[in-house]
Amino acid sequence: MSRLSDFFYNQSARFKASLKRLINLYHPRTWKAKGVNWTIGLMVVTLVIALTVLAMFWSREPHMFDVRQAAISRLGSDEKKLVTGQVTTGALIKVMETLLDKPGGYLSNDITPPTVFLDNIPNWEFGALVQARDLAKALRNDMSRSQSQSLEDPDLAEAEPHFNFDNDSWLFPPTESEYRAGIVSLEKYFHRLSDPGRTNTQFFARADNLRDWLATIEKRLGSLSQRLSASVGRERVNTNLAGEPAGQQSTPEPSYLEVKTPWMQIDNVFFEARGSTWALVHFLKAAEIDFEQVLRKKNAVVSLRQVIRELEAAQERIWSPVILNGRGFGFVTNHSLIMANYVSRANAAVIDLRNLLKEG
Repeated sequence: MSRLSDFFYNQSARFKASLKRLINLYHPRTWKAKGVNWTIGLMVVTLVIALTVLAMFWSREPHMFDVRQAAISRLGSDEKKLVTGQVTTGALIKVMETLLDKPGGYLSNDITPPTVFLDNIPNWEFGALVQARDLAKALRNDMSRSQSQSLEDPDLAEAEPHFNFDNDSWLFPPTESEYRAGIVSLEKYFHRLSDPGRTNTQFFARADNLRDWLATIEKRLGSLSQRLSASVGRERVNTNLAGEPAGQQSTPEPSYLEVKTPWMQIDNVFFEARGSTWALVHFLKAAEIDFEQVLRKKNAVVSLRQVIRELEAAQERIWSPVILNGRGFGFVTNHSLIMANYVSRANAAVIDLRNLLKEG
C-alpha cells in the first residue's frame, strides 16, 4: 500500500513540476530575459500547435442524423404532420446544412490556414455534394413532375442550379451563399408540399421515379468502386464495347487497360467515397419512408435496407491515423480496397433493387 501511495505521490510531483515549467515558459519575464527572437519563436510554435489542434478538430466527419426527426423539426406551426416527399426533401436540406454548418464550416473553398493544408474533409464534402446534386436533379426532373410534359416546380428549378455552383469559389460569389440560396428554395418547396391550397406542388412516389434515381446512384457507386479498387493498380480487359458489335468510340484503345489511381490521390478518393456514402445513407433512409407503399408492393423493402446496411458499414470508424495502401494480400492493410468492397456490394444491391422495381 505504501508503494502505491509513493507512486501516485511521485507522479503528482512530476506533473506539478512540468506544469510549473510550462507556466514559466510562457511568462512575460521569460520572454524579456530571452530576447525578441525567443519571443517570436515561441509565438510561432504556439500558433502552429493551435492550428494543428484546430485542423484535427475540423477534420472530424459529421455524425449521422435521424431523417424523420430532421423533417419533423422543420414543420411549421400550421403543418400537422409529414406528407409524402417531405422526409426526402428534409434530408436533402439537412445534408446541405451539415456541409455548411459543421465544425469549421464549409472548407472546400477556404484559402486560409489551417484548412488550406487539409484535403480529407474537402474531398468528403465533395462526395456528399455530388449525391445532393443528383437528388436535387431527380427532384426537379422526376419526383415533382407527373409526366414529361408537366411543368417543373419553380423552387426546385431555382435550387438545382445553386447546388451545381462551383464547389470551391472563395469570393464573387462565395460558394456558401449559393448553397444557402438553394436551401431557401428547397425549404419553400418543403412547406408547400403540405399546403392543401397548393395542389400544383407535388412529390410523386412512384416506382419509375425511384428507379431512375437509383440508376444514377448505380453509376456513382460503380465509378467510386473502380477508383477505390485501382489503388493497387491492375490490368483489365477492355470491355467498353462488349456486347455491341456495331458500337463505335471516338479513338481506338488497346485490348488491355492499365487502371491505377495516382498515389497522391488515394486518400482523396477514399474520403470522397466516405462523404458520398454518408449522404446516400440518409437519402435512402428517407426514400424508404416516402416510397414505403411502392417498396412494399414490390416486396423491395428488404432489398433497400440491404443497400443501406452496406453503406452504413462504409461509415465505420477509421482507427488508423493515415489511409494505408498495402497490397491486396500484403502485410499492411489497404483501406481503399476495404471501402471498395462495401461500395461494390452496395452497388450490386442497388442493381438488384432496380430490377425488382422494374419486374417485381
